[in-house]
Amino acid sequence: MRVSLKDVAAHAGVSIKTVSNVVNNYPYVTPAMRERVQRAIDELGYRPNLTARHLRKGRTGIIALALPELGNPYFAELAAAVIDAAAEHDYIVLLDHTRGQREQEVLVSQGFRARVIDGLILSPIELEAEDLRDRAEHVPLVLLGERHYDLPYDHIAVDNVAAARTAVRHLIALGRREVAFIGARQGHNEPAQLRVRGWREELMAAGRSADDGLVATTDGWGHADGAAAMARILDTGRRPDAVFAYNDPVAIGAMRVLHERGLRIPEDVAVVGFDDVIEGRFGMVSLTSISPDKEAIARLAVESILRRLEGEAPEPRRIWAEYRLIERESTRGRVPGADSPAG
Repeated sequence: MRVSLKDVAAHAGVSIKTVSNVVNNYPYVTPAMRERVQRAIDELGYRPNLTARHLRKGRTGIIALALPELGNPYFAELAAAVIDAAAEHDYIVLLDHTRGQREQEVLVSQGFRARVIDGLILSPIELEAEDLRDRAEHVPLVLLGERHYDLPYDHIAVDNVAAARTAVRHLIALGRREVAFIGARQGHNEPAQLRVRGWREELMAAGRSADDGLVATTDGWGHADGAAAMARILDTGRRPDAVFAYNDPVAIGAMRVLHERGLRIPEDVAVVGFDDVIEGRFGMVSLTSISPDKEAIARLAVESILRRLEGEAPEPRRIWAEYRLIERESTRGRVPGADSPAG
């Protein structure tokens, strides 16, 4: 039989209200009383009925997370971080895969799951501001990513221009003269445009030429795209001594081609990726990468939803998440006695 609050109260010799205060982490409970109730909870194996708790507040206990590319390791790691952050608040996450298609992003943003969710975290690729401007659904919405929308929703992003400049500055500091950028894309994809902009600004600030002949566009951002783009650059007869890639899978694809062409990493070509996904840490040459704070992005997104559910409605905010450059073997080489590349 399911253990109830009443059972815990009787076992601990306290009131049901006291048990409820402990279970709901009410602050004004003495340490001794909290320990007494917790001992009874542990001994009886009590588990809160989270569904009932949410229903009493008129909620479902579910947050939707809509992502464009579940096959992209960055989004897989981000999804795991959101699930963990939501669980800390007794919420579960419903995952939607939009494939970066506008019609799917519109469908999700307009609330086709509104009856079963309390909030939506959306990372759009093709969605336009006009798609959200007349949004009829009042379920709280938080946007992720670098597409800028002048709309009344919290928006959590990484400063892509500054991050790209950090990556290129690192390569210039190593003495690299010709830095290629792989992963540019036609159209309005803002992250790619912003990272190219950061690449160009940092080269020019250092007195270097931002040679468009070293910018390679890609159809997508997977391993094969990076490999094909790297091959195209090399086939022109150019041989950059550094590569900054749109993301880690593109960087890993480029590294494969460099290896096949007999070029050493980093002696001949240094490589920096973006996103710091786990596969980049364990290759034969571990990958230097810009590492966005995925856990912070997830936590901020979940907390933004919950604040609005509680009626705390500050002005919509654009929140910049932290990032850092993690230097590994693809730029520093193998260093005897250095920390594990997984760091």
